[in-house]
Amino acid sequence: MLKIDQLELGPVQTNCYIISDDRKECLIFDPGEESARIHALLKKKNLKPIAILLTHAHFDHIGAVDDIRERYSIPVYLHHLEKEWLSRPNLNGSGKYPALPDYRIKDADILLTDEENLQIGSFEIAILHTPGHSPGSVSFSFGNEGFAIVGDTLFRGSIGRTDLIDGSEKKLLESIHDSLLTLPEHMILYPGHGLETTPEQEMNSNPFLTGF
Repeated sequence: MLKIDQLELGPVQTNCYIISDDRKECLIFDPGEESARIHALLKKKNLKPIAILLTHAHFDHIGAVDDIRERYSIPVYLHHLEKEWLSRPNLNGSGKYPALPDYRIKDADILLTDEENLQIGSFEIAILHTPGHSPGSVSFSFGNEGFAIVGDTLFRGSIGRTDLIDGSEKKLLESIHDSLLTLPEHMILYPGHGLETTPEQEMNSNPFLTGF
């Protein structure tokens, strides 16, 4: 059984997830900031990172990418539609806020296609393309383990914002309906911010999904 550690990082408390197996290898999802805290958790639990996976390339999900990548010499996975976003503040959103520095991250090492299955070490992951919050937003489904990392597509009682570059409420709702609400109803969905939820809970109580 896989283990899940969660850190809330950076100015908007972005969820970073560290998924580890029995061999102590781990995947790091959305290391948004505060790399020292990530390093400390890895050291405390004696974990060996083998990859960084990004649900999308907004600034609050990518701030610690280069530090983590270089320290552990591991690849970064990102959807191909956001290939240029890591290095361009006008796309990753950091350029929108004068109080923030411009985030310029090195290119991803591996670009994901719309739908595919990944095998990274012992980890089996289904990639679900869930655009709307951003064009290259993806969710990572660990079907055999009963959970998925869904980024900023769906939150407990809410949905991702769609007023940023290339956002689309129509596409977001289609992604939620077609890719997330069709997952097993008790599957745990881990979002980019806030608390986990399930498809059943959101179908029953999320006001943004009325009529689905």
